[in-house]
Amino acid sequence: MENIISTGIPGLDEILNGGLLKKRAYLLRGGPGVGKTTFGFHFLLQGIKEGEPVLFITLGEPKEQLIANASMLGLDLEKVNFLDLSPSPDFFAQIESYDIFSPADVEREPVTQNIIDAVEKIKPKRVFIDSMTQFRYLAPDTYQFRKQVLSFIRYLTQNDATVLFTSEASGEAPDDDLMFLSDGIINLISKENTRYVCVSKLRGGNFLSGLHSYVIKHGGVTVYPRLIPEDYGIEFKHEILSSGIPEIDQMLHGGLERGTTTIISGPSGVGKSTFSMVFLKEAAGRGENSVIYSFEETEEKILSRCESVNIPARAMVKNGRLKIRHIEPLTILPEEFANVVRQDVVGYGAKVVSIDSTSGFEVSIGGENPREHLHAICRYLTHMGVMVLLPTEIKEITGTFKITDHHISYLADNIIYLRYLEIKGQLKRAVGVLKKRLSDFEKTLREYEITKYGIKVGEPLTNLRNILSGTPVFITQERDS
Repeated sequence: MENIISTGIPGLDEILNGGLLKKRAYLLRGGPGVGKTTFGFHFLLQGIKEGEPVLFITLGEPKEQLIANASMLGLDLEKVNFLDLSPSPDFFAQIESYDIFSPADVEREPVTQNIIDAVEKIKPKRVFIDSMTQFRYLAPDTYQFRKQVLSFIRYLTQNDATVLFTSEASGEAPDDDLMFLSDGIINLISKENTRYVCVSKLRGGNFLSGLHSYVIKHGGVTVYPRLIPEDYGIEFKHEILSSGIPEIDQMLHGGLERGTTTIISGPSGVGKSTFSMVFLKEAAGRGENSVIYSFEETEEKILSRCESVNIPARAMVKNGRLKIRHIEPLTILPEEFANVVRQDVVGYGAKVVSIDSTSGFEVSIGGENPREHLHAICRYLTHMGVMVLLPTEIKEITGTFKITDHHISYLADNIIYLRYLEIKGQLKRAVGVLKKRLSDFEKTLREYEITKYGIKVGEPLTNLRNILSGTPVFITQERDS
């Protein structure tokens, strides 16, 4: 839209439904160290990118320090016009005495004239003021401050400028009046080592509510909007996708449906990741792209393991049909990970996704409630027609039957469970299907082996009972006793 301008931060533009309305004034508020000034850098640099004159009015940090700080982030402010109203070193050395007039009355006039001169000369389309809180000390009382700020904002916007100004709210200097005067409020919040942006007001526009995480690193600010699955979706058919193993397909009455979430549950070492890989292998055979998000194994370890069981994962990676993303613990925010997933679905065209494993996800992803983030990601993927595989580890090798230790079974459209069995003194593996939302399924278990030729699945174990306990009994043995 012609009436909307970009903030220079794509993720923030998404939250603001495109950006900011022209010739309006917006408050950027937050405590020290949250990055308000860096947000302002992006706002002005975007204007320069679009060929607009811009103005930075600073009442705190001197121009030279601002340029140096931006340079350390890889941001070049060379073409930004500055009006430096910060105190000079001479201010402390000189003793100013106001016998008749208050300091506010004496200092306000030259500050106002400097601003008018700069605006008349530059004719900026974007103005960033850091911070508006300092103007409070140029007003004799709250009423005069509010009146002066309102007049100042109107002067800038009537001169075709879009204004972004900061404040640092405190008990001594609350910014409630600035919140009322602004057309929009963008809050920057820091808690539990994570920074969040939250829009609480936007006159004339819609915005994405809630907390959205952001990071500041080389290159500046990156905002990761909160994932709302209901905002996404495509039309697709729930066609059945084969595993490539006839016996598994028989158990699933053909395979797994597109656009569903499947939990593959079992104890450590039982073959959960290998089972999920057979579906990715079949996807590559159909000419579809797949992604593994691995929170435990490195890419090379995954490739080596696949080679040992006759799954050509290395070739799948080479020809572009498989992407493996190894995620180190606590190096990525939940919203950042969701953004990566969205890029892989939209940009890479992923049709099958494996999040390996759910326990690794909960440990590796930050945030207050990782289960909520996993829920949102799975819902998004299924809305986009992606088949989701969730290898899920349980602690118990045998004994009490359990699907997951993480209370996430409600996410599953399908549940495949893998078990260890002790039969005649030997440790065996068995596979079964517990749930399949879109079709019926085989109600028996089958023994399977993971060999150098792949997964080998046997006939249904119909002559055993107490299988889920891990120590089954042959029916013939029970009768003889």
